[in-house]
Amino acid sequence: MHVSELMSSGIVSVTPDEPASAAARMLYRYNIGAVPVCSEDGRLRGIVTDRDIVLRCVAADSDPARTPIREIMSKSVTTVSPTDDVRDAAHRMADAQVRRLPVVEGGRLVGMLSLGDMAKTQAFDMEASKALSDISSNVKKY
Repeated sequence: MHVSELMSSGIVSVTPDEPASAAARMLYRYNIGAVPVCSEDGRLRGIVTDRDIVLRCVAADSDPARTPIREIMSKSVTTVSPTDDVRDAAHRMADAQVRRLPVVEGGRLVGMLSLGDMAKTQAFDMEASKALSDISSNVKKY
């Protein structure tokens, strides 16, 4: 099965120049754990998570209303293509220790694939479970 068959295509994103507080509001409003950071033309520039906001902004005593997302976002992002196999995507998640992957086509963001998307499909619940286990047992120390 291809990533395009499971990914969420109704995605929201932020720009690098928006404040961290805007990303936090988006995370809250849509009940998500990460929001992709895109340039005005839709090209993926990074990703910002709730953890990035807490550790790189709030804990660093920076003002979320004045801290641009570009200063706290992760710039090195593992991605997948809509035509990639879902099993390969699960392996990438495990290797990168992430629970979601931006789906990029032609350099532009077209969707997001999460472990939750895979777990909802019985055909891939074992892959999602294995990826989550690998992510949880190999936690990076910051």
